[in-house]
Amino acid sequence: MIELKPLAPSEREQFIKANQEAFNYGALEEFGRRDDHFEEEGEIISRATIEQSIADGEAYSIMQDGKPVGGVVIKVADGRGSLDLLFVAPHSHSKGIGYAAWQAVERLHPEVKVWETVTPYFEKRNIHFYVNRCGFHIVEFFNSHHPWTSDPDAAEQMDEQFPAGMFRFEKRIK
Repeated sequence: MIELKPLAPSEREQFIKANQEAFNYGALEEFGRRDDHFEEEGEIISRATIEQSIADGEAYSIMQDGKPVGGVVIKVADGRGSLDLLFVAPHSHSKGIGYAAWQAVERLHPEVKVWETVTPYFEKRNIHFYVNRCGFHIVEFFNSHHPWTSDPDAAEQMDEQFPAGMFRFEKRIK
């Protein structure tokens, strides 16, 4: 059984390391050791980015049989939700954990009518997961011809890190 457990301060460090491991795994799976998509030395997603996401949102450990197997960070306001981070430990992939965790997020916030998230263009596994498993739709493709304009600082970082682009997804709950 999959449960979401609010992230305790004592679990924060392990959460960050597990998140970085999961994101690095996806990039290395796609690009091998030649990856140049790192935010900071050796990490696809920087500690600062994860820390900011946790500070600004609701962070949960994804638990299976009492053990952490991933994590999720969401933000909710005014009937809208943002999925900032969702990761499953690589050794636990393809076991339905991510989908069960997403269902738990939706049950946790039934007031949310529109969820959104983004993922890099190369994360085929994520794209499949969001579209084919969770019911999201691709609504925007950020790239050099269509930059991310909602946050200029984030846009500059995204353009440097992912010059080939990022997909934005939405899921509308009826």
